[in-house]
Amino acid sequence: MVRVEDGRGYRWGQLYAALVAMRGLAEGGRIVPAPPSEVRAATHNPYNDSVRLLRDVGHRLFTAREKGGAVAEAAVVVMADVARLVPARREPRDGLGGPAAQHFRQGYEARLAAYRESWAELVD
Repeated sequence: MVRVEDGRGYRWGQLYAALVAMRGLAEGGRIVPAPPSEVRAATHNPYNDSVRLLRDVGHRLFTAREKGGAVAEAAVVVMADVARLVPARREPRDGLGGPAAQHFRQGYEARLAAYRESWAELVD
């Protein structure tokens, strides 16, 4: 039996959450969940959304690290998550529908929950 956590949608959701977390750490020193409409839009083409967010991830890491303290430490972990979650193979560039879209949201929520558990003071 295939686990949801091993599926394409779940993995894309996890990566999207890490990229959104890095954006929040850089911009405001907090992990701010994406609005539901943004998460829904990301399920339509997770490849393109991930590439768009990856373009700035190095600069965002640098900016978050400059904040020091817990933000800087969280940025290191989040960056490692991004590196681990980027697919190590060519992925289809189509959107996610049906169960895969639900799995995307599950992966996204699970990654945010992990960040909330690690850094409750940094996660909205």
